[in-house]
Amino acid sequence: MPSARETELLEAAYRYVLTHGLADVSLRPLAAAIGSSTRVLLYLFESKDGLVRALLARARADELALLDGIGTGPGVVERLWEWLSAPTHRPLLTLWLEAYARSLVEPDGPWAGFARATVEDWLEVLRAAQPEDVRDTAEGLAARTRELALLRGALLDLLATGEAERVLSAVRG
Repeated sequence: MPSARETELLEAAYRYVLTHGLADVSLRPLAAAIGSSTRVLLYLFESKDGLVRALLARARADELALLDGIGTGPGVVERLWEWLSAPTHRPLLTLWLEAYARSLVEPDGPWAGFARATVEDWLEVLRAAQPEDVRDTAEGLAARTRELALLRGALLDLLATGEAERVLSAVRG
């Protein structure tokens, strides 16, 4: 179980990377920004990679907690898009995109498995929204894969352009 100090520093580091990104994070500026030292961060997280893994786990927990409120049944894709396109979620989703891409480029680094895990998370959210007689069929899997591809592609466009209305129109079909 993490100590209170470890939790406090992880939360501060998480707020920092939501604003500054994670790819080029350096321990010295991060430690200074969150009121710690590199030595303390290395002691608590064992390495920079350990800290990155802890931050990714924290981001994933945030995402899963927010997704938990989406609900199930008809309209889940629209509710997911409403959540994805909310300006308040941009920092988390930009961090998610950065980690997703890095896990593909550096599959053995601290990002290992992040992209796969988030695909599985989202597919499970979409699975829970499907009627029970469809959930465990090949057609059900194909439908949720299409929905996830639509949402992920729309999110990439939104983050790249900020054109919410155009992307919303495409999501609504």
